[in-house]
Amino acid sequence: MHRWSVRLAKARFSAMLDACVAKGPQLITRRGNECAVLVRVDEWHCLQADARPSLKQLLLAEEARCTPAIPSRGRARRRATVAAR
Repeated sequence: MHRWSVRLAKARFSAMLDACVAKGPQLITRRGNECAVLVRVDEWHCLQADARPSLKQLLLAEEARCTPAIPSRGRARRRATVAAR
């Protein structure tokens, strides 16, 4: 994966895009820190499809995806019932 600084990526975007199509993902850095990756659109769609679980996977999963919000019980007492006459 080729590394491009932000300055160079802005100046030579067409060349970076051509390199992405021909050679694969291109890494963009800002002040030496990795900040973005340019990938082909078909790779992006594959990544998106893999990241989103299907309904079947969600239903068959062992663990819950979230913790249900169950409100705590109040301390109020029940009212006394009145006998029917």
